[in-house]
Amino acid sequence: MDLGIRGRTAIVCAASKGLGRGCAEALAAAGVNLVVNARTPGPLEATAQALRAHGVTVTTVAADVTTDDGRAALLAACPAPDILVNNAGGPPPGLWSDWGREAWQAAIEANMLTPILLATAVLPGMIERGWGRVVNITSQSVKGPIAQLGLSNAARAGLTGFVAGTSRQVARHGVTINNLLPGSHATDRIAALEENLARSLNISREQASEKRKAEIPAGRYGTPAEFGAMCAFLCSQHAGFIVGQNILLDGGQTNVTL
Repeated sequence: MDLGIRGRTAIVCAASKGLGRGCAEALAAAGVNLVVNARTPGPLEATAQALRAHGVTVTTVAADVTTDDGRAALLAACPAPDILVNNAGGPPPGLWSDWGREAWQAAIEANMLTPILLATAVLPGMIERGWGRVVNITSQSVKGPIAQLGLSNAARAGLTGFVAGTSRQVARHGVTINNLLPGSHATDRIAALEENLARSLNISREQASEKRKAEIPAGRYGTPAEFGAMCAFLCSQHAGFIVGQNILLDGGQTNVTL
Protein backbone atom coordinates (compact mmCIF):
# COMPACT_ATOMS: atom_id res chain seq x y z
CA MET A 1 0.00 0.00 0.00
CA ASP A 2 1.24 3.47 -0.90
CA LEU A 3 0.91 5.46 2.34
CA GLY A 4 0.91 8.74 0.43
CA ILE A 5 3.51 10.43 2.65
CA ARG A 6 6.61 10.21 0.48
CA GLY A 7 8.62 13.42 0.76
CA ARG A 8 7.11 14.49 4.06
CA THR A 9 9.26 15.08 7.15
CA ALA A 10 8.96 13.37 10.53
CA ILE A 11 10.49 13.81 13.96
CA VAL A 12 10.90 10.45 15.71
CA CYS A 13 11.98 10.53 19.35
CA ALA A 14 14.00 7.77 21.03
CA ALA A 15 14.63 6.32 17.57
CA SER A 16 17.99 4.62 17.94
CA LYS A 17 16.53 1.26 18.99
CA GLY A 18 13.39 -0.61 19.97
CA LEU A 19 9.95 0.66 19.09
CA GLY A 20 11.20 4.11 18.12
CA ARG A 21 13.54 2.60 15.57
CA GLY A 22 10.74 0.38 14.29
CA CYS A 23 8.66 3.50 13.63
CA ALA A 24 11.58 5.29 11.98
CA GLU A 25 12.27 2.29 9.72
CA ALA A 26 8.65 2.07 8.58
CA LEU A 27 8.43 5.79 7.87
CA ALA A 28 11.73 5.75 5.97
CA ALA A 29 10.47 2.82 3.89
CA ALA A 30 7.44 4.97 3.02
CA GLY A 31 9.76 7.71 1.75
CA VAL A 32 9.55 10.04 4.72
CA ASN A 33 12.57 12.21 5.52
CA LEU A 34 13.54 11.93 9.17
CA VAL A 35 14.89 13.86 12.10
CA VAL A 36 15.74 11.18 14.63
CA ASN A 37 16.55 11.68 18.28
CA ALA A 38 18.15 9.70 21.10
CA ARG A 39 20.41 10.52 24.02
CA THR A 40 23.52 8.60 22.92
CA PRO A 41 25.27 9.78 19.72
CA GLY A 42 26.92 6.50 18.68
CA PRO A 43 23.86 4.26 18.39
CA LEU A 44 21.86 7.16 16.96
CA GLU A 45 24.35 7.74 14.14
CA ALA A 46 24.47 4.00 13.37
CA THR A 47 20.69 3.92 13.12
CA ALA A 48 20.66 7.01 10.90
CA GLN A 49 23.12 5.38 8.53
CA ALA A 50 20.88 2.33 8.22
CA LEU A 51 17.82 4.48 7.63
CA ARG A 52 19.52 6.35 4.80
CA ALA A 53 19.56 3.11 2.83
CA HIS A 54 15.89 3.83 2.09
CA GLY A 55 16.98 6.87 0.06
CA VAL A 56 15.66 9.46 2.51
CA THR A 57 17.33 12.34 4.30
CA VAL A 58 18.09 11.61 7.95
CA THR A 59 19.21 14.24 10.45
CA THR A 60 20.30 13.27 13.96
CA VAL A 61 19.79 15.20 17.19
CA ALA A 62 21.51 13.62 20.19
CA ALA A 63 19.69 15.17 23.13
CA ASP A 64 17.50 14.42 26.11
CA VAL A 65 14.08 15.63 24.99
CA THR A 66 12.72 15.43 28.51
CA THR A 67 14.66 18.67 29.15
CA ASP A 68 13.96 22.18 27.85
CA ASP A 69 17.36 22.29 26.11
CA GLY A 70 16.82 18.91 24.46
CA ARG A 71 13.43 19.89 23.08
CA ALA A 72 14.82 23.21 21.87
CA ALA A 73 17.62 21.42 20.00
CA LEU A 74 15.18 19.02 18.35
CA LEU A 75 12.79 21.76 17.26
CA ALA A 76 15.68 23.90 16.01
CA ALA A 77 16.66 21.03 13.71
CA CYS A 78 13.06 20.57 12.52
CA PRO A 79 10.73 23.45 13.39
CA ALA A 80 7.98 22.44 10.95
CA PRO A 81 7.55 18.64 10.80
CA ASP A 82 4.61 17.04 9.06
CA ILE A 83 4.76 14.11 11.48
CA LEU A 84 5.75 13.87 15.15
CA VAL A 85 6.29 10.52 16.86
CA ASN A 86 6.64 11.01 20.61
CA ASN A 87 8.48 8.32 22.52
CA ALA A 88 10.36 8.08 25.81
CA GLY A 89 11.33 5.27 28.14
CA GLY A 90 9.00 4.49 30.98
CA PRO A 91 9.69 5.16 34.66
CA PRO A 92 10.89 2.32 36.92
CA PRO A 93 8.50 -0.13 38.57
CA GLY A 94 7.84 -0.18 42.28
CA LEU A 95 5.24 0.25 45.00
CA TRP A 96 3.15 3.35 45.63
CA SER A 97 5.01 3.77 48.91
CA ASP A 98 8.37 4.01 47.10
CA TRP A 99 7.64 7.20 45.21
CA GLY A 100 8.10 10.76 46.44
CA ARG A 101 7.85 14.10 44.67
CA GLU A 102 11.11 13.64 42.75
CA ALA A 103 10.01 10.33 41.23
CA TRP A 104 6.61 11.74 40.31
CA GLN A 105 8.14 14.83 38.72
CA ALA A 106 10.51 12.73 36.60
CA ALA A 107 7.67 10.50 35.38
CA ILE A 108 5.42 13.43 34.56
CA GLU A 109 8.21 15.32 32.76
CA ALA A 110 9.16 12.35 30.58
CA ASN A 111 5.85 10.66 29.86
CA MET A 112 3.31 13.48 30.01
CA LEU A 113 4.79 16.94 29.68
CA THR A 114 7.46 16.20 27.07
CA PRO A 115 5.05 14.82 24.43
CA ILE A 116 2.53 17.55 25.25
CA LEU A 117 5.11 20.33 24.89
CA LEU A 118 6.50 18.92 21.63
CA ALA A 119 3.00 18.54 20.21
CA THR A 120 1.94 22.05 21.17
CA ALA A 121 5.10 23.41 19.57
CA VAL A 122 4.40 21.82 16.18
CA LEU A 123 0.60 21.83 16.03
CA PRO A 124 0.23 25.49 14.94
CA GLY A 125 2.35 24.87 11.85
CA MET A 126 0.48 21.68 11.00
CA ILE A 127 -2.83 23.53 11.33
CA GLU A 128 -1.60 26.34 9.10
CA ARG A 129 -0.47 23.87 6.43
CA GLY A 130 -3.71 21.89 6.71
CA TRP A 131 -2.08 18.52 7.39
CA GLY A 132 -0.27 16.80 10.24
CA ARG A 133 0.11 13.62 12.22
CA VAL A 134 1.08 13.20 15.88
CA VAL A 135 1.53 9.69 17.26
CA ASN A 136 2.37 9.12 20.92
CA ILE A 137 3.88 5.82 22.03
CA THR A 138 2.36 5.24 25.46
CA SER A 139 1.63 1.85 27.10
CA GLN A 140 -0.91 -0.92 27.44
CA SER A 141 -1.14 0.22 31.10
CA VAL A 142 -3.33 3.12 29.92
CA LYS A 143 -6.08 0.60 29.16
CA GLY A 144 -5.27 -1.93 31.88
CA PRO A 145 -3.27 -0.39 34.73
CA ILE A 146 -0.31 -2.45 35.94
CA ALA A 147 0.04 -2.19 39.71
CA GLN A 148 3.84 -1.97 39.87
CA LEU A 149 3.90 0.65 37.09
CA GLY A 150 1.95 3.30 38.96
CA LEU A 151 4.23 6.11 37.81
CA SER A 152 3.68 5.15 34.18
CA ASN A 153 -0.06 4.53 34.69
CA ALA A 154 -0.57 8.04 36.02
CA ALA A 155 1.74 10.05 33.76
CA ARG A 156 0.58 8.37 30.55
CA ALA A 157 -3.05 8.68 31.58
CA GLY A 158 -2.48 12.43 31.84
CA LEU A 159 -1.15 12.48 28.27
CA THR A 160 -4.13 10.41 27.16
CA GLY A 161 -6.51 12.98 28.61
CA PHE A 162 -4.71 15.78 26.78
CA VAL A 163 -4.94 13.88 23.49
CA ALA A 164 -8.63 13.11 23.99
CA GLY A 165 -9.53 16.79 24.06
CA THR A 166 -6.91 18.33 21.80
CA SER A 167 -7.26 15.79 18.97
CA ARG A 168 -10.89 16.76 18.55
CA GLN A 169 -10.01 20.45 18.36
CA VAL A 170 -7.43 20.08 15.59
CA ALA A 171 -9.02 17.35 13.45
CA ARG A 172 -10.99 19.84 11.35
CA HIS A 173 -7.64 21.23 10.14
CA GLY A 174 -6.44 17.91 8.72
CA VAL A 175 -4.33 17.16 11.79
CA THR A 176 -4.72 13.92 13.73
CA ILE A 177 -3.37 12.89 17.14
CA ASN A 178 -3.47 9.27 18.26
CA ASN A 179 -1.78 6.99 20.78
CA LEU A 180 -0.14 3.61 20.24
CA LEU A 181 -0.21 1.37 23.32
CA PRO A 182 2.50 -1.31 23.18
CA GLY A 183 2.42 -4.48 25.19
CA SER A 184 5.43 -6.80 25.30
CA HIS A 185 7.69 -6.40 22.29
CA ALA A 186 11.08 -7.93 21.58
CA THR A 187 13.22 -5.00 22.74
CA ASP A 188 16.03 -4.38 25.23
CA ARG A 189 13.46 -3.55 27.92
CA ILE A 190 11.86 -6.99 27.61
CA ALA A 191 15.30 -8.61 27.83
CA ALA A 192 15.93 -6.76 31.09
CA LEU A 193 12.52 -7.77 32.46
CA GLU A 194 13.23 -11.41 31.59
CA GLU A 195 16.55 -11.27 33.42
CA ASN A 196 14.90 -9.76 36.49
CA LEU A 197 12.19 -12.42 36.45
CA ALA A 198 14.77 -15.19 36.09
CA ARG A 199 16.70 -13.92 39.10
CA SER A 200 13.61 -13.48 41.26
CA LEU A 201 12.28 -16.99 40.52
CA ASN A 202 15.69 -18.68 40.28
CA ILE A 203 14.96 -19.96 36.78
CA SER A 204 16.80 -19.67 33.48
CA ARG A 205 16.43 -16.73 31.12
CA GLU A 206 14.81 -19.05 28.58
CA GLN A 207 12.27 -20.23 31.16
CA ALA A 208 11.51 -16.65 32.11
CA SER A 209 10.94 -15.80 28.45
CA GLU A 210 8.55 -18.70 27.97
CA LYS A 211 6.69 -17.78 31.15
CA ARG A 212 6.16 -14.21 29.95
CA LYS A 213 5.09 -15.31 26.46
CA ALA A 214 2.58 -17.75 27.95
CA GLU A 215 0.73 -14.76 29.43
CA ILE A 216 0.15 -13.33 25.93
CA PRO A 217 -2.78 -14.83 23.96
CA ALA A 218 -0.77 -14.54 20.75
CA GLY A 219 1.91 -16.71 22.38
CA ARG A 220 4.79 -14.46 21.41
CA TYR A 221 6.27 -11.01 21.73
CA GLY A 222 5.49 -8.33 19.20
CA THR A 223 8.22 -7.04 16.90
CA PRO A 224 9.42 -3.47 16.41
CA ALA A 225 8.74 -3.89 12.69
CA GLU A 226 5.02 -4.64 13.09
CA PHE A 227 4.70 -1.88 15.67
CA GLY A 228 6.38 0.50 13.23
CA ALA A 229 4.02 -0.54 10.44
CA MET A 230 1.01 0.52 12.53
CA CYS A 231 2.70 3.80 13.36
CA ALA A 232 3.38 4.48 9.69
CA PHE A 233 -0.25 3.73 8.82
CA LEU A 234 -1.49 6.21 11.45
CA CYS A 235 0.82 8.76 9.84
CA SER A 236 -0.48 8.01 6.34
CA GLN A 237 -2.97 9.75 4.09
CA HIS A 238 -5.39 6.89 4.77
CA ALA A 239 -5.70 7.59 8.51
CA GLY A 240 -7.27 11.05 8.44
CA PHE A 241 -10.51 9.76 10.00
CA ILE A 242 -8.76 8.15 13.00
CA VAL A 243 -8.88 10.79 15.74
CA GLY A 244 -7.97 10.61 19.42
CA GLN A 245 -7.73 6.81 19.55
CA ASN A 246 -5.76 4.52 21.87
CA ILE A 247 -4.68 1.53 19.79
CA LEU A 248 -3.44 -1.54 21.64
CA LEU A 249 -0.63 -3.61 20.13
CA ASP A 250 -0.30 -6.23 22.83
CA GLY A 251 -1.17 -9.63 21.34
CA GLY A 252 -4.40 -9.63 23.34
CA GLN A 253 -2.65 -9.43 26.72
CA THR A 254 -4.71 -6.53 28.10
CA ASN A 255 -7.98 -8.12 29.21
CA VAL A 256 -10.44 -5.31 28.45
CA THR A 257 -13.62 -5.04 26.38
CA LEU A 258 -13.15 -1.48 25.08
